[in-house]
Amino acid sequence: MAFLVAGTLRVAVQMADIRESLGRKGRYSVLHPRVALMLSSPGVPAVTIAALEGVLRALGFESLEQKVVPVQSFSEELVQFREQLDAQGDPISCTLVALVTLRGQLRWPLKLAQELNGCGVLWGCPKLFLLLSIAPGVTPESGSFLHHLAELCGHCPHWSLLQLLTEVFRRVTESAGGTFCPVLRSSLRGALCLGNVQAWESELDSGLKAQYDLSGVRVALLLGMIRGRPGAQCDMEALGSLCQTLGFETTVRTDPTAQAFQEELAKFQEQLTTCRDPVSCALVALMAHGGPQGRLLGADGQEVQPEALLLELSRCEALQGCPKIFLLQACRGGHRDLGVATTVSWFWRRLCSRPPTIPSHADVLQVYADVQGSSFRGHPPRTADHADILMVYSAAEGCVAYRDDKGSDFIQTLVEVVGADPGRDLLELMTEVNRQVCELDVLGPDSDKPHKACLEIRSSLRRSLCLRA
Repeated sequence: MAFLVAGTLRVAVQMADIRESLGRKGRYSVLHPRVALMLSSPGVPAVTIAALEGVLRALGFESLEQKVVPVQSFSEELVQFREQLDAQGDPISCTLVALVTLRGQLRWPLKLAQELNGCGVLWGCPKLFLLLSIAPGVTPESGSFLHHLAELCGHCPHWSLLQLLTEVFRRVTESAGGTFCPVLRSSLRGALCLGNVQAWESELDSGLKAQYDLSGVRVALLLGMIRGRPGAQCDMEALGSLCQTLGFETTVRTDPTAQAFQEELAKFQEQLTTCRDPVSCALVALMAHGGPQGRLLGADGQEVQPEALLLELSRCEALQGCPKIFLLQACRGGHRDLGVATTVSWFWRRLCSRPPTIPSHADVLQVYADVQGSSFRGHPPRTADHADILMVYSAAEGCVAYRDDKGSDFIQTLVEVVGADPGRDLLELMTEVNRQVCELDVLGPDSDKPHKACLEIRSSLRRSLCLRA
């Protein structure tokens, strides 16, 4: 009995420490051990597995389990890994799962990444996934993703992981002639530094030298449904004001039909192409009711696929090499997330009326890349073949995005956070926006129970992006 109480207290203390770290500094605590699992499919060269193992060691993952199994067994292995962690019950700072397959084998990586969401000992802890593909018979070379990742782990231990990956993306694309770029998919709520420093011992290293040049023209397009969406007008006004403060030439259109969404984006692209001065940054915000599979509903009730439109815009010649910011404020399904408790209930009942909760989709970072540097060609992000994109969704896939008469949680928090510190890296600012959104308890119109929301951030940025005018 004493053993069970001691184990429960250990987990409670760990969760309290993580919560305190995120609340005070917006950073994850790394005081406890880190565990990793590497699954590779048959046919992956041994030299690739050895190189990846070296990267995991450099990132501080001393506890490493490694298996070679068919891709069809990946899900089963992840379930066993989750059950093993829960059974041990030891405090964990971070977990990393590396999945390495021959190119084209891994079809549903997002579902695999969700396997660890139900692990109780990992609630509130960052869960990292490296989803890597490799061509048969190919081995990592000096310009590969793994090469640059290992090199930066050794040279820049004080960088946050998002800083580090951004620099890796830059080096990979330059090595590949600018053709391909990895992509990350994040619901992290804070900065994660895996170097041998504590999260609060020093400020984040600002040594990410490569920054986007924003000395040229900045343009923004805001397309939003106002009719039938209380608070949407507040979002449009707040975001429009922020864009103008940041020096964006801003176009605002309200209540577009599905066809008008396409037409306005086409006009915007033409504006970029015919602009006399060089364009240095573009921002597009789409705000509407969401339909199935992430589609948006126009004023005529017809659906439009926003990702296809934004992908087409990202190919605009005038935007090559320029950062492209896409904000999507819309539901992505009907699921209402009740969240998960970040610690055992009895421990927090002594301190507050109910245990704190976080969204069940939070604290996940997925990186999609080819071992040789070309893009991962599996199921998820369609932006994987295109660099310099930051796409932020107001809700996790399949979930409701919340809004009231004062505006949406996402847009209003974004305006406040970015407006307060526009000189800070935008990817880090969006992570802070997510932290604040995740802390909110929302009462939906058809429920008296509090619900949670979580952003999804996709990035193929290759440099630090600071929007100060």
